[in-house]
Amino acid sequence: MSNGKPVRFATVSVNHGHIYGQTNLLLNAGAELVSYYAAEPELAAEYGGRFPQARQARSEAEILEDPSIDLVISAGVPVDRAPLGIRVMRHGKDYMSDKPGFTTLAQLDEARRAQAETGRIYSIDYSERFENRATTKALELVRQGAIGAVVHTVGLGPHLRRFHTRAPWFFEREKFGGILTDIGSHQFDQFLSFAGATQAEIVAAQVANYHHPQYPEFEDFGDVMVRTGNASGYIRVDWFTPNGLDTWGDTRLTVVGSEGYIEVRKNIDIAGRPGSDHLFLVDQQSTRYIDCSQTPLPYGTQLVYDIQHRTETAMTQAHCFLASELALKAQAQATRLGHLQA
Repeated sequence: MSNGKPVRFATVSVNHGHIYGQTNLLLNAGAELVSYYAAEPELAAEYGGRFPQARQARSEAEILEDPSIDLVISAGVPVDRAPLGIRVMRHGKDYMSDKPGFTTLAQLDEARRAQAETGRIYSIDYSERFENRATTKALELVRQGAIGAVVHTVGLGPHLRRFHTRAPWFFEREKFGGILTDIGSHQFDQFLSFAGATQAEIVAAQVANYHHPQYPEFEDFGDVMVRTGNASGYIRVDWFTPNGLDTWGDTRLTVVGSEGYIEVRKNIDIAGRPGSDHLFLVDQQSTRYIDCSQTPLPYGTQLVYDIQHRTETAMTQAHCFLASELALKAQAQATRLGHLQA
């Protein structure tokens, strides 16, 4: 498709606010937003107000059948994202989903088949990496050998509840997929990326509803041990961020290497430096702080390039699917604790 024309994209379903980050990644990369469709009038109005250059479509089909559109993006209800992606690919277009891209292993299997048959791109915006400058810088340093060979990662993904802003689907396990499927997918993406792994296994996993019995299908805590041939990792995700924090979560990543370690404080350095995108590097020579606030975010530009040239510079298709597979397997085998409904 590399003919000098910009990638044209459309949006279908805007049920999660992540859609705005997805859209801006592409606009900043020079892609052209053509149209959008949301079944909910209030959500459609909000999205259209933010991006008035786009035309509101009358239906999903109108977008899928538009031959001028190269890419469809979505942050629909999680259970609906994979079926939409499959329809998109079978209409000859590429697809970018918010995470989670799937809520069941059956959905993942069907998407893998459709992707192999069509040759289209099924991408997931793992925003804790793709939209975080400090994590982007950390991966760059690791690939340059700054801390030697990676032997362990710790990924922490605490989140602010804000239940009063959440739609009913947020509390229905069938629709959101479970805490490890959902916010845990970020952490599996990072583990594979930093370990340089193309395969991994779940060692142990658990999920819980410790403090919200009024939502019996909701999971407020989950953790996992994961390993590959050369490294292991620990993941913890939860919904216990207190309202007193100045951001939605004190998300952190620690990468331990044979010659040093990196700690990323993605959103906040509590009682420390202001702002976000903090990175601390300790090696055999020194301990130093790196301000990553100006580090470029390459995912949008790389995805646009991949659409134009049929390459895999943003991430390989195998990696995209494997990160989701690990999250889904961890969710399926997790021990269930607390007030969770069977």
